[in-house]
Amino acid sequence: MIADGPLGWGITPFEGNFYIRRKHLRTEGFKANYVPGLCIYKFLYVWMDLRHENGTNIRSLGWMYWLPNPLLPFIWFRVAVPRGHPEISYEEYQR
Repeated sequence: MIADGPLGWGITPFEGNFYIRRKHLRTEGFKANYVPGLCIYKFLYVWMDLRHENGTNIRSLGWMYWLPNPLLPFIWFRVAVPRGHPEISYEEYQR
């Protein structure tokens, strides 16, 4: 499990991705790999690898905007993962 929290401000679905606040991350395995990226309207980000405790490493599974667009506060300094990545499954449930 990499995240657990409410959809909305905690885990924000946007453009087919999930933007996850740090307090809802359930792993400390995301590490920046320092490969930069640019989105025309969301600005500058860095790719992140996921390193599991068992030693497996998934390269460039997520990203984080380190110079985000100030008009999009729900992406600021959050780990983002693609909803449709083949190594990720997600469940939505009511509390």
